[in-house]
Amino acid sequence: MSTLQVTRALFDEVMVPNYNPQQMVPVRGLGSRVWDQDNNEYIDFAGGIAVNALGHCHPAMVETLKQQADQLWHLSNTFTNEPALRLAKKLTDATFADKVFFCNSGAEANEAAFKLARKFAYDNFGADKNEIIAFYQGFHGRTLFTVSVGGQAKYREGFEPAPGAITHVAYNDLEALKAAISDKTCAVVMEPMQGEGGVIPADAEFARGVRELCDQHNALLVYDEVQTGVGRTGRLYQYMELGVTPDILSTAKALGGGFPIGAMLTTNKVAPSLGFGTHGSTYGGNPLACAVAETVLDIINQPEVLEGVATKRAVFEEELEKINNQYNIFTEVRGRGLLIGAELVPAWHGKAAQFLAAAREHGLLMLVAGPNVIRFAPSLIIPDEDIRAGMAKLGDAIAQVLTAEQSA
Repeated sequence: MSTLQVTRALFDEVMVPNYNPQQMVPVRGLGSRVWDQDNNEYIDFAGGIAVNALGHCHPAMVETLKQQADQLWHLSNTFTNEPALRLAKKLTDATFADKVFFCNSGAEANEAAFKLARKFAYDNFGADKNEIIAFYQGFHGRTLFTVSVGGQAKYREGFEPAPGAITHVAYNDLEALKAAISDKTCAVVMEPMQGEGGVIPADAEFARGVRELCDQHNALLVYDEVQTGVGRTGRLYQYMELGVTPDILSTAKALGGGFPIGAMLTTNKVAPSLGFGTHGSTYGGNPLACAVAETVLDIINQPEVLEGVATKRAVFEEELEKINNQYNIFTEVRGRGLLIGAELVPAWHGKAAQFLAAAREHGLLMLVAGPNVIRFAPSLIIPDEDIRAGMAKLGDAIAQVLTAEQSA
């Protein structure tokens, strides 16, 4: 065992500064609780950014990982393996998809999705049908391709020239899409609910209209369900709630419950365009990752878990309403299931991070979605008592921030 003393200061010494992690260093988690190096306890409403869908150290996940670790860790993709095939079969049985491509993250799943969309258009309609339309404030990852399709210019700045033939229009604005789409469009890419962009759900009418426009122009519809997928909204994937079926879907985050895995799902019609040698991933379909993901999927894709998401959301809404009645700090609580965004009143726009910091001081971990929205993405099976205890801590944190502002 190494005797190296690990502190937050070591991050600044040895890590590239693209992150600015909080000063506390978590060392242990169980369920919806986390402990730091000083044994301070926190309630976790962040869920690793919608990743820890079954909380920390779920016993079934731990047991699966231990069992698989004694059998097979890695193979090159010149072989397949049993966990990958079982997981692929369960994903196709549970969704619209016929075929699966495994990778390691949401960005990689989206990279594969966008490449497939262009390759399908190239194969079937020619090289000129290559334009991708996406939406402002969308987020699809940090590779150069995915950050270019994402609709937030700040993430592309300094990395130009970016891939071309990508257009952005306003989200939930069907007329804007109608004006932009053409027979040169190969794909429309959207989140059924924008996560990083502020927890903004797609209007059902808008979602249906996007599907119809894609059909009219022989364009593929790509759904990024990296954040909304695997039970987060109370359905296995949110497209099921909207009643709109995409041609390609990306999934990651909660799929592994904390173990790195991503997947791109598609149909028999579209899949052949990623033929032999067109795309790959060294670790994609890793036996450890797929075994854990299969366990996660088996647990989440049960009626009692999916239906429980709505009842737990109701507890969040009830507690947020109590807080708002006391402090009048939120203009709106939105989202679906256990992806919840509480937008701050205009006077506090740009200051969401202050509430994040104060919550941590009171023993609560949560998120923001931009500078104006507090975001919650907890375990899908978080106990109700943890929700109420965490909300009490949030109320104390809000009181602290407001009091400090008044006395400043």
